Amino acid sequence: MSGLKNLTGKVAVVTGGASGIGRGIATQLVGQGMKVVIADIEDGPLQQTAEEIGATPVRTDVTDAASVARLAEQALAKFGAVHLVCNNAGVGSLARIAEMTLKDWQWVINVNLWGVIHGTQTFLPILKANADGGHFVNTSSLGGLGTMPGLGGYSVTKFGVVALTEVLAQELAEEGSKVGATVLCPGTVRTNIGTSSRNRPAGLTGGLTDVDLEKSEFGALTRWMDPCEVGDVVIRAINRGDLYAFTHPEMAASILERHASIATAVQEAAELA
Repeated sequence: MSGLKNLTGKVAVVTGGASGIGRGIATQLVGQGMKVVIADIEDGPLQQTAEEIGATPVRTDVTDAASVARLAEQALAKFGAVHLVCNNAGVGSLARIAEMTLKDWQWVINVNLWGVIHGTQTFLPILKANADGGHFVNTSSLGGLGTMPGLGGYSVTKFGVVALTEVLAQELAEEGSKVGATVLCPGTVRTNIGTSSRNRPAGLTGGLTDVDLEKSEFGALTRWMDPCEVGDVVIRAINRGDLYAFTHPEMAASILERHASIATAVQEAAELA
């Protein structure tokens, strides 16, 4: 259970903070009176966002453990502590599994999963050292709890973020720690994830393609949320110590169906045993 009932004066680090969900979270945290460090690989948008919302920018490549370590060092050097870490940076390019190359897998896993691992590994001892506790918010997705064609690479990484966060929360609870953990599972949010390839390393080109879902047939049928609304969902989850934070509960039918099919399969196996 998080000790962060009052965020005023505390220090937050948000990766992927220059745009989209990261910017929305950071904006709302600043509004709560937090000292916010935003990290991003895109320096221009990073500097602009920091100036506009009143945050401290630190250019960071979450796929590089040393870069994330420098992020922690700079946050500590400026503010003396870190209480909240939002491991949010991610990419969302799509392809069917048969069309993906090994370089596609390397890229999406490096950002979406290794980025969260690096952030957790680096900041966990820092948060544990706080007398007043701390909290992690790791951004997964509804695609981290359910699957659909074309989202194989994305879902593999986002399922991993869910597993990492669940186990982290269990272990922290066993220790009686004041540090908590939330896995954020957003649905459709207005971000620039549809142009994820703009930051793809030149040596990792492959079959993944960018798709603007908001302009697709699917996008016309769903509710699109502003990133700052997601920030409000995150703040509520931190204050409550929630393990799961959902932005679009109305989109969870396929997840519930998946869990029901698993329960049915288990029951059938038990009957045959």
